[in-house]
Amino acid sequence: MTEADLDWVVAQERELHPFPWTRGNFADSLSAGYSAWIMQVDGERAGYAVVLMVMDEAHLLNISIVRHCQGKGLGRFLLDFVADTGRQRGADQLFLEVRPSNAAALALYAATGFQPIGRRKAYYPAAEGREDAIVMRKDL
Repeated sequence: MTEADLDWVVAQERELHPFPWTRGNFADSLSAGYSAWIMQVDGERAGYAVVLMVMDEAHLLNISIVRHCQGKGLGRFLLDFVADTGRQRGADQLFLEVRPSNAAALALYAATGFQPIGRRKAYYPAAEGREDAIVMRKDL
């Protein structure tokens, strides 16, 4: 992912999420040197991911597949890519947060070896107040 991708990423983020990351969130991630990728399928952008690497840990901050590409296994593919890349860069664990209401993501994470290890109270904005986050971890 580069600065040139941000208009597209932000447009997708707004379509996919009720409380999307802002352009500033993505730009700050790039400026800070976080790992960020655009997934392409047959020459078209299909998803994106942002990961913070710290010492021997990787933290998945954002992973999204565009709506018309969902349900085709691309989320799992991108998640596997993130895990493999983290491992290659020296991480031995991958962490993430997920909304308890996001059943599809929870199913994907469980199917790919993530285990719940905690909860962050009132972590996410929600339509009525705040929603907790389930913290998950996977050994790499």
